[in-house]
This record gives sequence, C-alpha cells and structure tokens, in this order.
Amino acid sequence: MLETSTKSVAFHTLGCKLNFSETSTLSRMLESEGFEKKDFEQPADVYVINTCSVTENADKECRQLVRRIQRRSPESLVVITGCYAQLKPKEIAEIPGVDLVLGAAEKFNLASHLRELTKGDAAKISSCDIEAVDRFHASWSVNDRTRTFLKVQDGCDYSCSFCTIPLARGKSRSDRIQNVVANAVELGASGVKEIVLTGVNLGDFGISGMDVTGQAVRKETFFELVQALEGTPGIERFRISSIEPNLLTNEIIDWVAGSKNFMPHFHIPLQSGSDRVLALMRRRYRRALYAERVDRIRQTMPHACIGVDVIVGSPGETETDFRETIDFLTELDVSYLHVFTYSERAHTHALNIKPVVPVSARQERNKILRQLSYQKIQEFSRRFEGTTRTVLFEKTEKGEMMEGYTDNYIRISTPYRAEWINQLINWKL
Repeated sequence: MLETSTKSVAFHTLGCKLNFSETSTLSRMLESEGFEKKDFEQPADVYVINTCSVTENADKECRQLVRRIQRRSPESLVVITGCYAQLKPKEIAEIPGVDLVLGAAEKFNLASHLRELTKGDAAKISSCDIEAVDRFHASWSVNDRTRTFLKVQDGCDYSCSFCTIPLARGKSRSDRIQNVVANAVELGASGVKEIVLTGVNLGDFGISGMDVTGQAVRKETFFELVQALEGTPGIERFRISSIEPNLLTNEIIDWVAGSKNFMPHFHIPLQSGSDRVLALMRRRYRRALYAERVDRIRQTMPHACIGVDVIVGSPGETETDFRETIDFLTELDVSYLHVFTYSERAHTHALNIKPVVPVSARQERNKILRQLSYQKIQEFSRRFEGTTRTVLFEKTEKGEMMEGYTDNYIRISTPYRAEWINQLINWKL
C-alpha cells in the first residue's frame, strides 16, 4: 500500500488544452493529499500520464513514455488516464510497467486508487461503459502556465465519422454558470490575468442531461456564460478556445466585438473546404456557413485573429476535394491553420469510407497546408506592424527570451525580464 504522506508524483500531459486543465487539477488534488510534485524528468514514486487518443502518434507517445519510465525508475508506479485509457484499457494494461489504468469516470478518484496500489501486482483497470459517465468535474490549470485553461464543458453529442472523443469522454455535460463565475473570481484573486474557456464542444455549454425522449436538456447557454463572465474581478482577458461554426452565433460574435474582456480571437474547426468531404465527415455545417462566420467576424473585428482546424487525407478525400480545401482557405481571411493528418481510429464510421488515401499523400497534403498556414500567419502579423497592442507575457523562459501574446494572438518574443511576467505591456509591433 502507498503511504501518500511521503510520496512524490510527476505528471505528463498529451493532447489538448482540456487535458492540461485536468492534469493541473489532479496535481493539486494529490498535493492536498500529501504528495510532493516533481518534474516528469525527475525521479518520482508515481508517474501519471494523462493521454490523448486523437491520433495514432498520441498512442505511440504514451507507450514510449512508459518505456522511458521503466528504464529510469523501474520501481515507480505508473498510472495511465485520459482518452486512450478509456478507449483501450486492456491494451494499455498489457504495456510492461503500467500499474493502473483509469477511465473517464475514475480519473478524479486518483488519490483513493493510489492508496490501494502495490508495485508488482498485475495492472489494475478501473473503467466503465462510457454511457455511464454523466458527471461534470470542473478543472483548471494554475501555476503551469500564465494563461489558465478553465474547463466549463465536457463530452460531445456529435457523431463525426473520424472522431473517437464521444467514445472517450461521453455525452455533452457542463458546469453551471454560477460555478464557472465563482471559479473565475477565485482565479482572479490568485493573480491570474487571462482565462481560456475550454471544453470538448464548447458551444454546447449548458446541456445538463437528457429528457425522457433522449433529447439534450439545455438549461443555460454559452452566450449567457460569456455575458456573465464579463467584468470578473482580476481577470483582464478571456479567450474562447475552440467553437464549432454552427454554434458560433452572431450574438456571440457581436458580444466579443464590444467586450472589454473577451479577446478578438476565435478558433473555429473547419476540417475540410469540400462540402462533399464535410458530408462524409458528418459535420453539421457546410463551407458557406463557415465563410459567413468569418465574414461576420471580419465585419465587426477586422483586427481579430481567426484560427482553423483542418484534417487532410480523410477517407474519400480526392485530389479535387483537397484542391477545393486549398482554394477555399487561400481566399478565406483567416490567420493560421492547425493541420492534422488523418489516422485510422477503431470503432469510427470513417473506417467504412472508401477509398483510403495513401499515407504518403496524406503527408504531402499536410505539408502543403502547413506552408499555407505559415503564409497566413505572416500576412496577418504584417497588418499590425507599427501599431501598439497589449501583450501578456508568460513566465516560461525560452533560453534568454520570454514570450507573450497580443490581444489578437500575435506571438511576441523579447529578452527575458522577470518584472514583465504576467503583466500587460503596451507593445509596438
């Protein structure tokens, strides 16, 4: 059995901002139980890996981390949680060195599981059917980053053909507005200047369960949340991490345009610029709606930063479809792209779609769009040369440099000055 009062723990996070917020919360929970937090590269009694499973690379990275721990610290306990743990618990349990696998319903019970864990026993799996996961656990990152990621929503009710997230995180569920505001006030009092609102499907905030017919029950809305957070004491900036184009309403866009606290920065998943591929992906919009959202933002906030998620090489995507995506994105007034190469995921509808795009073609398409993204970033940044914008500098050192972001998410790098950490500085670009 583990005596928690004398033990140390180290965490490693794979994947999204949501995972970072949850890892930070798990860390605070264990510290309150008497654990000493260590850096992941340091010797520790317990290593916790919070996993992603969006791509095959994330799965591989998890396995590589476990092997690294085994070489460095073979007597340490290894715990795997997160999306990969929910989707493939038996597969993970068979990795040499893994002691505990925690699914979606059990990750926040980590401390109690550690009390019962002994090194050398067979790997323990604590998981359940994802349909049984119905509780929302608030989480946020503190001390790990200057910008704090606050989880306000979890799960997803969509059924995109390529995606395993509903299988890994369950149905859409949310915190209540009053709880989110209380958490934001607490973060503001602790010195946090910027909060990034995050979730799996953020625009679905407010869903609190299902009625007798199986329909989602919405008690509050994301727009109401945004309004309620305006003016939170101590918080200078809010950002919306990512929001589906069909859920990004004109009232949200117009509110951000007139807001003092919500930054002119949107990240809107597109996934493909081909309507045919969007249909194959089972997305809930077409490119015309996406273009309308971008136009609305540009009309109200010409200076806004707009990021785009794109998947290349998904099943059925032809060269013609990919060319449509290139042309659409080239003409679209957006600021940067996050480009993902499609990888096969078990139990997804995409596995039934033909033809399969060769891996070499997927990689080439990724390269083309990354180059387009670089051009977009340069063009967007050049618009603001000579102007002055506020920058919030982060504490992370990059050698002798430090970095920060303008209100509209232009990254600034400058020689390190400790007095600028977590401070808003007027900066001439």
